[in-house]
Amino acid sequence: MRVTVDLGACQGHGVCHMSAPDVFELDETDGHSIVVQDPVPAELEADAQLGADSCPERAITVLA
Repeated sequence: MRVTVDLGACQGHGVCHMSAPDVFELDETDGHSIVVQDPVPAELEADAQLGADSCPERAITVLA
């Protein structure tokens, strides 16, 4: 599974990181989401999807 973040849409709310801290971190400069597991291992796929679904800006795309 691949996960991407549209940095133009990301507003740095941090909900993805709160939902899936093993998949997403927040950039120290602007708070934008960073995918730290690429590709996402099978055991974290559900977490990655939860993080994407939790994004209020819909800035995260999950590709199987």
